[in-house]
This record gives sequence, C-alpha cells and structure tokens, in this order.
Amino acid sequence: MKKSFKIIGFIALLFFFVLTVSAQTSATNSAAGFSPISIQLGTNNAPDVDMSIRILFFLTLLTLAPSILLLMTCFTRIVIVLSFVRSALQLQGTPANQIIIGLSLFMTYFIMAPVWENINHDAIAPYKAHTITSQVALDRASDQIRTFMLKQTRASDVELFVSMAKLQPTAPDKLPLRVVTPAFIISELRTAFQMGFLIYVPFILIDIVVATVLMSMGMMMMPPMMISLPLKLLLFVLVDGWSLVVQSLVRSFGM
Repeated sequence: MKKSFKIIGFIALLFFFVLTVSAQTSATNSAAGFSPISIQLGTNNAPDVDMSIRILFFLTLLTLAPSILLLMTCFTRIVIVLSFVRSALQLQGTPANQIIIGLSLFMTYFIMAPVWENINHDAIAPYKAHTITSQVALDRASDQIRTFMLKQTRASDVELFVSMAKLQPTAPDKLPLRVVTPAFIISELRTAFQMGFLIYVPFILIDIVVATVLMSMGMMMMPPMMISLPLKLLLFVLVDGWSLVVQSLVRSFGM
C-alpha cells in the first residue's frame, strides 16, 4: 500500500512539473512575441487531410486485422472443431494450443485461397494499376467476403440480424457487413458445435463400455480413463482420425 502511494505521489509530482514547465514556456513565448501553436481541424487550408485520414484508417485496419481473420473467415469453425477433438480424446495439452492454432491458420489459408485470388484480381490489382479508386476496391473486396460468408450462413440467422437492424427487404448481395458478419459468426458456432457433438459420440461410447466392464469385474477403484484413453488413441489412429477431421472440415465449406 505504501509503495502504491509512493508511485501515485511520484506521478502527481511529475505531472505538476510538466504543467509548470509548460506554463513557463508559454509565458516566455508570449513575452518574446511568439504566437502559440494552434491546431485547426478543417479542410479549407489542409490539402493533406485526406491522406491523414487514410493513414489513420490503415492503422485502424491493421489493429482489427486479427479480428477480421478470426471472425470473417473459416478460422472459427476449424479451431473450435480441432479443440473438440482434443477434448474428446481427453488430452489436456496434446496437441498444444500453438499446433492447433497453426494448423487452423494453414487450413484457413487453404480454404480461403480462392477468395483471396478473387479479391486480388478484382480489387487489389486494378487499384495498384490506378484504374479504380480505393472506395471501389474496398467495395469489390467486401463483395467477395460477403459472398463467402453468405454461403456458410443460415437464412434464419441473416433474417434475425436484418430484423434487429430494422432494414427494409434487401437482396442478399446488398446486405451490409454489419448484418452479415454476426450472422456468419453464430452460424459458424452452431456448425462447429454440431461437428463437435458428432466427434464426441464414439469416444463417449468407449467410456461407457469401459466403465461398464470395470464395474462388472468389480474393479470400481480403477479410473476408467486409464483404460479408455489408450483405446481412444488406438481407435483414432486406426481410422486415420486427423485426415477424416480435416477432410470433413474442408468439405463442410463446399470444397
């Protein structure tokens, strides 16, 4: 507690020192005839305001890039299903989170490659060639992302957010991203949980069988997981589980 008071006191003292120096500097400039620096927020005498806004928008976009990657692509479904696989096998730290996220990223790159190519062909390349404006390029890129998300989104989820946004009847390709994106996210969550349930079923059956056999043999003190875990791993390896999971995930996106 004393240490916290010392830190707060030091910060207050430093703030007071900065204010004192600033006041003295302002008084000196006024005495010497210098005018204070003023910032004018307007567009009359600022020809490069548009460029400043673009830089600010670009920095904001970089900040939101992880969220865009996670929520507007197939990454959400993939990482949830892979996490369900690890939980169904009752493996606490194997595979590690870094491996699951890395595999999810590479699968996202594989599945989203056609969308990236269309964006590059329709938006980025013409914009680099100075044949279209930045707004047109952004609209074309948004159209590609919107088309991908609508293919994976249930109509009921889209209607839910359209009704909450109180929009007029609109064609699907004209819906704003603020409506399509949350509808796509909850659809992905639903699909991922459905696939996770199907993954859990065979492993739960193994747990039930092992627990029943141990109880019938009177070995109630032995944890069933000691027997069921090797059997789960053996079953998963024999059926080539990772290939089946990855293949099911890729095909679930219509590839």
